[in-house]
Amino acid sequence: MPFKYFFLIVVLSVCSLNANSQVSSNLRIIDDLLHKVMEKNTGTNTGTCPGPIDCKQIQDNGHKISGIYRIWPLNWKTIGSFFVYCDMQIDGGGWTVIQRRGNYNQPKDYFFKDWEQYAIGFGKLNEDFWLGNDKIFSMTNQGNYSLRIDMKDKEGNKRYALYDNFWIENERQQYKLHVSGFTGDAGDSFTYMNEMKFNTKDKDNDIWNNNCAETYKGGWWYAKCHEANLNGLYLNGPHSSYADGIEWKTWKGFHYSLCEVDMKIRRKV
Repeated sequence: MPFKYFFLIVVLSVCSLNANSQVSSNLRIIDDLLHKVMEKNTGTNTGTCPGPIDCKQIQDNGHKISGIYRIWPLNWKTIGSFFVYCDMQIDGGGWTVIQRRGNYNQPKDYFFKDWEQYAIGFGKLNEDFWLGNDKIFSMTNQGNYSLRIDMKDKEGNKRYALYDNFWIENERQQYKLHVSGFTGDAGDSFTYMNEMKFNTKDKDNDIWNNNCAETYKGGWWYAKCHEANLNGLYLNGPHSSYADGIEWKTWKGFHYSLCEVDMKIRRKV
């Protein structure tokens, strides 16, 4: 097979990380192999970082259009290079999007996934997706990063929350969250989860008697349990169930699921 066609298959495979639970344990191995093939065939397997480490550097290199780009984090030899969506418009641009929710015709419980799937990531970078905890760890430990969360309700109203400091620990430490320095007009619903470990339906790391992820239908840094649930069910507006949608307590409370949300990070210079 000519390499240009094989490369296209690789790109599509990496950009779309959908999988069912039966194959999720193999996805990290497949993803790593794909990246190694790409690096070998594009001549980028050198001793130094062969490309931009994040969307901020891509912007600094002159790219001003939002879209999908390839990055090489500083530990790229361990994790491999990967594709990200760069937001070059909001708040000065240079943001690497790590999560997006919206009406993309996915099942309402699309984000109710297991530990492995949250570790490697899932979804399509221009639609609903979670970039992957391994990738988020890799990026947020190569410099000092801020986090911006933009959200929209069903009526079209918009709010944002900005956190001056954001990073997570590695899988051995259960992707423990560190977040601080809130500003914005959505209210602060995320600091409550500071220093919490990541939690999924098959790995209960919260500090509640039951499993918060199982109860509130997402993978998240649950405490006892949450004030924000951005990976919850896509319920698209008011709902009668309690706190299991895409919730942001300080703006809409626990009976309103946001219509759109994205989480993005940017390295501070």
